Amino acid sequence: MNSVIKGASYVLAHTPDMVLYNGTTQTTERIVNPESEYLKEVPKHLRSYEDVVAYWPNQTYIGNAHPDQLAEIEFPYFDKKMEGAERYGKYGEIMPEEEFLLLVQACDMFEVVRLEKAFVAAHKDAFAADPVITEDIVALLHEGVEIDEIEALIKDDHAEPLYFEDKLVGCVKPAHDIDVNLSSHVMHENLMSKASSVLALLYGVKNAGIEKSDVEYVIDCAEEACGDMNQRGGGNFAKAAAEIAGLSNATGSDARGFCAAPTHALIEAAALVKSGAYKCVAVTAGGCTAKLGMNGKDHVKKELPILEDCLGGFCVIIAENDGVNPEIDLNMLGRHTVGTGSAPQNVIGSLVADPLDRAGMKITDIDKFSPEMQNPDITKPAGAGDVPLANYKMIAALAVKKGQIARTDIANFVKEHGMTGWAPTQGHIPSGVPYIGPLREEVLAGETKRAMIIGKGSLFLGRMTNLFDGVSFVVQANDGSAANGGEAGFDEAKVKAMIGQAMREFANGLLGSEE
Repeated sequence: MNSVIKGASYVLAHTPDMVLYNGTTQTTERIVNPESEYLKEVPKHLRSYEDVVAYWPNQTYIGNAHPDQLAEIEFPYFDKKMEGAERYGKYGEIMPEEEFLLLVQACDMFEVVRLEKAFVAAHKDAFAADPVITEDIVALLHEGVEIDEIEALIKDDHAEPLYFEDKLVGCVKPAHDIDVNLSSHVMHENLMSKASSVLALLYGVKNAGIEKSDVEYVIDCAEEACGDMNQRGGGNFAKAAAEIAGLSNATGSDARGFCAAPTHALIEAAALVKSGAYKCVAVTAGGCTAKLGMNGKDHVKKELPILEDCLGGFCVIIAENDGVNPEIDLNMLGRHTVGTGSAPQNVIGSLVADPLDRAGMKITDIDKFSPEMQNPDITKPAGAGDVPLANYKMIAALAVKKGQIARTDIANFVKEHGMTGWAPTQGHIPSGVPYIGPLREEVLAGETKRAMIIGKGSLFLGRMTNLFDGVSFVVQANDGSAANGGEAGFDEAKVKAMIGQAMREFANGLLGSEE
């Protein structure tokens, strides 16, 4: 029987100081043009924590608003505040920077993170009050050191500074004298990813209503590389985050595929559970500091706030079929193969049309599509347009080409089968998975029967290949067979798939006899 989606979580960590000191747009500018007007302007465009919490796309991400509610808000969103916005949502939270730095220190197992003593004392109680932060995690905190020690480590040991409200409050030391893969910069990058993944795991387990000991395997699908000079991306973020989150019964490994990685990882998790190898698998990913303020120059130029000021994280819990939760149908997988090519129509064809054709289904048989769900507030000022809308138009155009809808119905198709984007531009984070949380609820409520999650990635960024990448899968309402002793009721999609397969085999038989 198919694996099911047991629960999902989505978290944000507000990190405005890391925008200034760790986002690659800003760090590169500091090297190339240290006196640039842009660097002088950035601090003026940083949002307060209160503004970040009241931001409609962020509230949608953590589950205090549905994507349909966001669609009703007049665009752009940055100048509209959500009334009654809260830190904690249905799926997770927006953690303030000061508490997140304490979580980072708790995630440090090799004593490379140093925080100033007064800073720890000032924020420890607030950190401990977070509903998912356990006593075990609080116990990992150090009391901190004097600021003189931090300043010396930065000056003499090339430690990466940590700031709060533009004031030095700590640092991340290098973990090796000469290994660039264990430099302070890389250690900082990796610890931020690990910490945001830990937060997502904690909420994922909570939201799924399971015990931490139920998780047997963790797959991390973030964008960072964990290793040393002998194996730069050896891993293992998954097991490292599971340790801090208290998943004592879990093992795990990392999956990497640029932006498509979450979808790859979810297919792998569903297959592992369906095969019986593991009963419960957590797919998780933390945030990417490099992408903080990535489009900052365009935002500042247009007098907008810096909207890429949060690290994102997510977790999806995949478990054995319980007869209730939505299923991942592994019979309808879209694959961008080596031979597919990079033309947009080919990409969409391989990910959307081809798996549905094989199942004897139409594009219109899918209620909702979730491709790259980037927030257009971020991408449009940067010249990238409305990314979800562009994807929906391509899917609609493909439906027109196949004669499944009229050309005049494209706008209606986009409205009925699409959504407004709300995810932060953290690379992998927007790629299909932000919708899984709301989708699960919609399916359980009978509002949505079938949806397609689409992950796409740019493999050429690694300079190993010019290939594009992508995979997709279909989430569908549970047929109840697990609750009925394995006896399924009528399922239209499965019947169509069986008929389609039978027709293909019949056609192949005819061709064989003609030869």
